[in-house]
Amino acid sequence: MTIYLKKEKDIELLKISGKILADVLHILEKNAKEGTRLSDLDTLTREEIEKRGGSPSFLGYQPEGAKTPYPASICASINEQIVHGLPNARILKKGDVLKIDLGVTYKGMITDAAITKIIGSAGKDADRLLSTTKKALNAAIKECKPGNTLGDIGCAIMETAQKGDCTVIDGLTGHGVGFYLHEDPTVWNYGQRGQGMKLVPGLVIAIEPMLSLGSMHIRQEKDDSYVTKDKSLSAQFEKTIAITKDGHIVLTDW
Repeated sequence: MTIYLKKEKDIELLKISGKILADVLHILEKNAKEGTRLSDLDTLTREEIEKRGGSPSFLGYQPEGAKTPYPASICASINEQIVHGLPNARILKKGDVLKIDLGVTYKGMITDAAITKIIGSAGKDADRLLSTTKKALNAAIKECKPGNTLGDIGCAIMETAQKGDCTVIDGLTGHGVGFYLHEDPTVWNYGQRGQGMKLVPGLVIAIEPMLSLGSMHIRQEKDDSYVTKDKSLSAQFEKTIAITKDGHIVLTDW
């Protein structure tokens, strides 16, 4: 495991990257509505990032295990799709649960974040899923201070999910980020308090709880997206966090 700690000058560039990302996510959230084509959201993403002096980190990225480089600027995953959904010609309809995952590169420094939005309404269970997933992210961020551990982060997510009667999805995780889109360490969405790597100043991580209303198990589709095996609804919220000597900085404060 190789950990790339960030210096103060790196954090300053990450703040700009994160501001671009948060601004663009706000625009996407506003434009994601009934009748919107996913590919139009992707085009809008690229235009808005480039207008602000950044570039989309996902475009052309080929993670380990992927068959081909990623052809788009966002991941747009709907309903049982958890992550890595392609922004294709599909048109959003009322009741869709849309996850938008986005990375921004600014002067070589990368941030990563995601939101989930219900198109119109999808019922009380969907509302509970989104509320619980967001609470899980916030609980995890509160654990981000020197001396705490990755296990503290994972435990906070797991406990919050259980309180909301939701399931932590297995096999999909957060990660280090900054110089590269995916760095060490792996940030699990479950764990034991006091266990795992200690958080230290300069560590930058993307925390991304992914929960479902049903099974923890996943299946990879032919397009490289991941879905819940039982086709239950899923949600994802993600922010990039820098650990500082005094606590933490939320770099993508959408």
